[in-house]
Amino acid sequence: MELRMSGSKRKSSGDVAGTAKKRHAITMETKVKIIERVERGEKMVDVAHSYNLNRSTIGSIVKNKDKIMEHVKSAMPMTSTIITKKRGKVMEEMEKLLSVWMQDQRQRRVPLSLMLIQEKAKSLYEDLKKKHGEESEGKSFNASRSWVHRFKARAKLHNVKVSDKAASTDTIAAREFPETLREIIDEGAYLPEQVFNVDETGLYWKRMPDRSYISKEEKLMPGYKASKDRLTLLFGGNASGDMKLKPLLVYHSENPRALKNIAKGSLPVVWKSNPKAWVTQAIFQDWFFHHFIPEVEKYCLEKDVPFNILLLLDNAPGHPPFMDDFHPNVKVVHLPLNTTALIQPMDQGVIATFKKYYLRHTFRQAVKASDESGTTLRQFWKDYNIYKAIKNIDFAWSEVTAVTMNGVWKNLCPKFVHDFRGFEKMDEESKEVFSNLVTLSEKLELDLQEDDFIELLAVQHEELTNEDLMELEAQRKDEEGQEEEEATEEPKRFTTQEMARGFALFEEALLVFEAQDPNVERYTKVAAAVQNAIQCYRVIYDEKKRATTQTSLDRFYKRVDRIKSSKEPEPVPSTSGVSEIATCPPSPTADDPSALPSPTSSSSSSQ
Repeated sequence: MELRMSGSKRKSSGDVAGTAKKRHAITMETKVKIIERVERGEKMVDVAHSYNLNRSTIGSIVKNKDKIMEHVKSAMPMTSTIITKKRGKVMEEMEKLLSVWMQDQRQRRVPLSLMLIQEKAKSLYEDLKKKHGEESEGKSFNASRSWVHRFKARAKLHNVKVSDKAASTDTIAAREFPETLREIIDEGAYLPEQVFNVDETGLYWKRMPDRSYISKEEKLMPGYKASKDRLTLLFGGNASGDMKLKPLLVYHSENPRALKNIAKGSLPVVWKSNPKAWVTQAIFQDWFFHHFIPEVEKYCLEKDVPFNILLLLDNAPGHPPFMDDFHPNVKVVHLPLNTTALIQPMDQGVIATFKKYYLRHTFRQAVKASDESGTTLRQFWKDYNIYKAIKNIDFAWSEVTAVTMNGVWKNLCPKFVHDFRGFEKMDEESKEVFSNLVTLSEKLELDLQEDDFIELLAVQHEELTNEDLMELEAQRKDEEGQEEEEATEEPKRFTTQEMARGFALFEEALLVFEAQDPNVERYTKVAAAVQNAIQCYRVIYDEKKRATTQTSLDRFYKRVDRIKSSKEPEPVPSTSGVSEIATCPPSPTADDPSALPSPTSSSSSSQ
């Protein structure tokens, strides 16, 4: 009878759940907004919560992005049937790639002119016509001024400013702003320890000089080129030079294979992802509140200086415009437009120095692998993945000295610079790094000169070519499929059963050494050191065991309460029976290391 009642209750609750999960139609407008929020860097879980939808629903919408956007475009008056049939595929792909290119230009603070956009659009259109063959041949495409405006509206690029002619570096503003900044510093009584600057940069983390045989061979291979794989880094520090922030890294894949089962929080960088590997406003805001503020507050406490910060930023699209309202202890000042190359501290040598160190360390690793294990450069480069790149990024960032971090403020805030010979030292270090790279390349039989490395570092600032844009889009689609497949894989976690097995293996290993070591004192010290080293795991194990035991008891008592609250005229069970069941100790299981036979007991019992 009790079972029938429980079944009845479950059925009733199921009916309620079924009513709650009634499906609702999602409008195309809502779907477009969802896609935009995910592309800005928001997590699918957060977007799903805001719309009261399942995460899987959001994933399906993003997966079908192309079909949704195509449907939206087809409903607009400006797209006729003839155009859709004859060149719809080429136009759609061209506009998608052009949008990526324009946003990439913005990320790198490159001013966009109408003529520049028109030329890029026509160039992409012609290349895509060749790619798709004769079937895509149609009328010529002129990329008129009116088309550019319609394209901006379709692609929702309202914030992208387009001028009639290209802008140039504003030397007058760069010359006048340091005086404005000096007044702000004096008024706020800021110390050099309290004045910070951060800036983003792109890094082709797996790229060799063009004259190397690795680069030449890769160009002949079909498909996406690893050398085109780019990530974005945000570096920053204060004017005194003694505080370097933990780098923010934005990659186009949230869970690359190389980071499988690795906790992102344990990395030496702040790991974030975005389909285009850009620092979006959502990512920057998250970094500001959860990383910049805690790091700087801790630093001020250690240095015994007031937590009163002045943060200098350029006008990158990823920087929220109203940041001055974000935190009462942080004043944000934006540098004048088109002055980054002349006065922004991180751009006066910090980023360039980091990239040289990164390249040198990578080459040193290749030489070391060749010397120690005979690994060829081809094999080393094939095995070089994003995880290894992250470790090299950390090493290179640690090599950037306090003298360099302080010296780069010379143009913007000279009164904070300790040693004006900092730039001379940077030049000397630069020559030394290039000399090291040439020597390392000789050991790898690459026969490269200093100019080859200078050219490679300059490539980091070049715009995306048509080929780059096509390959990046192909790679993005490929990775979407891979991440769908890997989404079901469980992350690393402790289980009491596996931990118990691990402890037993430690005991077994110690017994092996004890049986061979004639020095009892030495063995005792080693055994004590091992037990001390794994004590942190025993703490975790004990906590999990307590939680498991408590959960089991909670379930048992809930079951008893349910039986007692039954309204059926069933015989009331004896309280002594319940008491006996409740106080009965759990039977030994393999989940409990104390219940497992130790190597000592098992060996003695076998004897």
